[in-house]
Amino acid sequence: MPQFAVNYQIKAPVVRVVGENVNNPGIFPVKEALRMADEMELDLVEISPNANPPVCKIIDYQKFLYQQKKKQKELKAKTTKIVVKEIRFGPYTDDHDYNFKLRHAQKFLQEGAKVKAYVYFKGRSIVYNEDGEAILQRFANDLEELGKVEQLPKLEGKRMIMLIAPVPKKK
Repeated sequence: MPQFAVNYQIKAPVVRVVGENVNNPGIFPVKEALRMADEMELDLVEISPNANPPVCKIIDYQKFLYQQKKKQKELKAKTTKIVVKEIRFGPYTDDHDYNFKLRHAQKFLQEGAKVKAYVYFKGRSIVYNEDGEAILQRFANDLEELGKVEQLPKLEGKRMIMLIAPVPKKK
């Protein structure tokens, strides 16, 4: 959280004074701005120190800090958290297992989570990477109405990975 210069901590010789309770906002020497704040029994808070001249607001400092904290909390609440669920296949995954994993992926996509599907190759099964790619392509086709492929199947070491993002819901 940024720390603001208050009252006598302000180092600039002149400042731009703003605020709801300021009758005539403008550029004043710091001493004049401090006198104005004292008359209103409020604090002079440096809002924008990098501006030329720095911008100061005449406001109750504790109230200002509370409002800043409240804004931060609202911004944090609005951000969406992206959840990535992983589903693992082998190069020779059986139909029953495939359908079981497909139902899980459908549930994850409906909940708004991304699905990271991958085929793990053990030992020498890496030579059959076309089979793994076929499974992932089939998986993407079966989930077409719920999610769109964000990353096509790509071989990374012993894993072939594909990322599927949920399709935005229509209102």
